[in-house]
Amino acid sequence: MSTRHTLSTALLLTASLSLFSGCAMFRQSIDEVDPLSASKITASFDQHDLNSMAEQIMDDILQHPFPPEGTTPIMAPLGIINNTKTHLDMNALENTITTKLLNTGRMQFINTARRDDILKEQGFQISNCTENTKVQIGKQMGARYMLTGSITQLGATSGKQARVSKKKDIYYQLTMEITDIETGLIVLRKQRDRLRRARKPLIGW
Repeated sequence: MSTRHTLSTALLLTASLSLFSGCAMFRQSIDEVDPLSASKITASFDQHDLNSMAEQIMDDILQHPFPPEGTTPIMAPLGIINNTKTHLDMNALENTITTKLLNTGRMQFINTARRDDILKEQGFQISNCTENTKVQIGKQMGARYMLTGSITQLGATSGKQARVSKKKDIYYQLTMEITDIETGLIVLRKQRDRLRRARKPLIGW
């Protein structure tokens, strides 16, 4: 075999490998990532906030102290209202909080499917229920307490200044309440805040 033929064969093989490896670079890649350890991509509400705020609120409730020692009260989860400017999955937040509380073995929770059935029968949605309506629904569900909440959002962006980057702060405040359905008294109210700051170059913001 001539040297020229050998060289041509080697070049062709190298080109073929480069072509295949180049195609592989553009293939979709899927990796399993721990949602709690994944890096924060934006300043918006994400899985870190959902899990951390749910954990903090659970600790706050149990340290209040609540429930009274020796009891496992029946709770009716009656929704968390989204008072932010963006879409947030309130069901996921409520489910995370109630699951963490339920797993402590210190509280019992009415199935939310039963709650939704009652709301549907009465033509209501959680977002337009009054406190009196929620109390009545809680009573129909046979609960002693109701768990409600809301989340609000504030944001601020730095003005145009002589700098190479722009700052954007997004603040969230989660408020949760437990109300005694029989007396109408608020047993506890807990708040958790979260402020995240994002910095981006002025070009492309």
